[in-house]
Amino acid sequence: MTGYYDHVLGLIPVSLIGITGILGAYGLPLSAAVFVGALPSLFFMLHALFVAAPTIERPNHSPVRRSARSAATRGEGGPPQAD
Repeated sequence: MTGYYDHVLGLIPVSLIGITGILGAYGLPLSAAVFVGALPSLFFMLHALFVAAPTIERPNHSPVRRSARSAATRGEGGPPQAD
């Protein structure tokens, strides 16, 4: 099952190489063709990062945070104590 980011990762090299190759075949200098071919790739990356940014789905309840002191008194975590 492919998602949005899988498509973005596929479109980046396809647009860069494809557009650069097409423009190079039409006689545009390679440096200009790479620049123009990189613009759609840049657009795809920026869209994926800032417009459709990845999010972390969190449960509806927030976990209870315990202080280190209360965890230590119950024997949870922390270094072992020498008696």
